[in-house]
Amino acid sequence: MRDFISILDFSRSELESIFEEADRMREINCSDILEGRIMALAFFEPSTRARLGFSAAMFKLGGGVIELGGPEKSAMSRGENFSDTIKVLDGIADVIVIRHGLEGASKLAAQIAESPVINAGDGSREYPVQGILDLYAIKSFLGRIDGLHIGIIGDLRYGRSVRSFILGLTRFLPAKLYLMSPESLKIKEDIREALNISRIDFEEISWLEEVISELDVLYVTRLQKERFPDISEYEKLKGTYRIEKSLLKEAKERMIILHPLPRTDELSPEVDETPHAKYFKQAALYVPVAMAILRAAML
Repeated sequence: MRDFISILDFSRSELESIFEEADRMREINCSDILEGRIMALAFFEPSTRARLGFSAAMFKLGGGVIELGGPEKSAMSRGENFSDTIKVLDGIADVIVIRHGLEGASKLAAQIAESPVINAGDGSREYPVQGILDLYAIKSFLGRIDGLHIGIIGDLRYGRSVRSFILGLTRFLPAKLYLMSPESLKIKEDIREALNISRIDFEEISWLEEVISELDVLYVTRLQKERFPDISEYEKLKGTYRIEKSLLKEAKERMIILHPLPRTDELSPEVDETPHAKYFKQAALYVPVAMAILRAAML
């Protein structure tokens, strides 16, 4: 039994074990592995893929699901504090999956609860489940992570999914990372330091056209409107990058495009028609990855 708070809590071999478990889970439609166990979804922010993905995963493993339903539907609307809410859930459930707008909320929950806590996103800090999914998607579609040229474009400062993805890549040996973002949305110093410590070759560039022909993976992420401290800054940067079908003419035949979703205007729907588009297939892998994580957390 263990918590899933940061992707850096896991070694390469542990991540590869989760990948192998996810492979096995893709063959399972119904199981009794977690029969009689209860998962609590404590989502303090809106969610589609995480909420439905973990629910489907738990049902496939034979367990049950309860939902907090947001602060407005819980005792928190009557003044109950976060710590007490987590203690109550800990007494009811066998595992807690949490999403919160404040950085460090999942870590605090893990310190309070005796049951395993899974971080489904806290503030702009991390989203290790998505990071594991992204790495697994690359492994599934291309057969490896080592030796690949990977481009990452969009909001690299506030996006928690992309932070976990980049940190997860430090556990592997990509050939090179190309980091593309507006100046004000470049990676934070802790991410830059992690890349340097891991001796990952990376370059911060301005335009995708410079490297599109070299890429094996293009990871696209939206601007995190809800994370911007100044909404006027978001309005100024909105639409800075947009991936059009015409841009992919120089791409390698096997180059794949990933996106943690939801998308806004950074990825043209025309790209969906190309063989490069893997983001909906990537999203479909959420369930087996969540199954593998639940099993690893609870058994």
